[in-house]
Amino acid sequence: MSAFVELLGTKLLSSSGEVNTAEALAGKQAIALYFSAHWCPPCRGITPKLAEWYSKNLQARGLEVIFVSSDKDEASFQEYFGEQPWLALPFADRGQKDALSSKFKVQGIPTVVILDADGKTITKDGRSAIAADPEGEDFPWKPKSTKELLSGAKLLGKEGKEMGPEVLDGKVLALYFSAHWCPPCRGFTPKLAEWYSKSLQAKGLEVVFVSSDKDEASFQEYFGEQPWLALDYADRMRKEQLSSKFGVRGIPSLVIVDVDGSTITTEGQGAVSGDPEGLEFPWHPKPVADLKNGPHTLQEAPTVIALCEKSEPAVQKATTDAMTPIARRFLDAQKASGEGDPEFGFVVGSEAEGIAARLRELMYLPALPPSAGAVESSLPKLMLIDIPSDGAFYEGPEGEVTAESVEKFLADYAAGALERKQLKRG
Repeated sequence: MSAFVELLGTKLLSSSGEVNTAEALAGKQAIALYFSAHWCPPCRGITPKLAEWYSKNLQARGLEVIFVSSDKDEASFQEYFGEQPWLALPFADRGQKDALSSKFKVQGIPTVVILDADGKTITKDGRSAIAADPEGEDFPWKPKSTKELLSGAKLLGKEGKEMGPEVLDGKVLALYFSAHWCPPCRGFTPKLAEWYSKSLQAKGLEVVFVSSDKDEASFQEYFGEQPWLALDYADRMRKEQLSSKFGVRGIPSLVIVDVDGSTITTEGQGAVSGDPEGLEFPWHPKPVADLKNGPHTLQEAPTVIALCEKSEPAVQKATTDAMTPIARRFLDAQKASGEGDPEFGFVVGSEAEGIAARLRELMYLPALPPSAGAVESSLPKLMLIDIPSDGAFYEGPEGEVTAESVEKFLADYAAGALERKQLKRG
């Protein structure tokens, strides 16, 4: 836990004064970082409940809570912390507070992030985990695997045929979160059905419809148009657990899960739409993604972007090739650590429309005409966007993208040598 203790700093606060961080956390089975503030009404609603659950059950099970304050001043922090029975990061340690918020991508409060004894993330949705189990029967609330979540599930086939999750063994699984009332879903479903029936099923893909319909009748009507399986509509709890596990915030959403149960991508809609015949099945993400296929890591991690919309195809390929070994290094480190996101993501913008055009606008860069148009410069340009850090971005060099130029850009970023700029609001 040494790296995590370093991130917290050497001292924490208790009700009786300062305590040594390492000593205070020694022997704890899990640590909950509680991002909160007195001015926040939802925070004031959950704090007394969390305090009751902590004092009654969770502290004895080995949980320690650390209050990470977003209060506006020291006096407000002290007043609010006075109501809390756990530890707190000192209010003056704003650098540590910002580092923790950035590391765990905290975008609103109250947020509870639960870590294991080694400082590795168990869940970033600790608020829901604790609220669903305030006595700590499932402490420390390690997320269940996809296989565990589907264990005992009733799956429906055509003509009402019922089967268990064993029918998914050896298959690449696509969880299709959708609903009949959703116009984009109704537009995508017949396309997916065509691709599934024509190519993808034969390649080893099985789709399971996870319904957000408003009632059983709507579910049955919509499922009648689909050629795959469905999760029993009555199993609302399992539906919510799957939505929570994969961070589904809107529909349609297609999550691709590998044969071994590992998540391939939560952006399956873009992956399948870009390859409906399944030539790259099962669509393992490439180290360097193309913005034309989706936002990739933009919402989750600092992301290096090579804007080369008007470059020659050979230059675009060379740019991708130069970034690939660096991107793969960060992916390998992420896999080894068990963390959910790599330290950095890497993308190229190869088309002048869509996401790349919007990013140019947000970063105050000159707009480009559509792909058919001509521009004076065709040189790639490196940029770095850090949306989790309150929408920051950093400008890099223009010209040939090489491994050396990317490494230097990252080194300058890490050293704080780049000017932080703010993405355009709205």
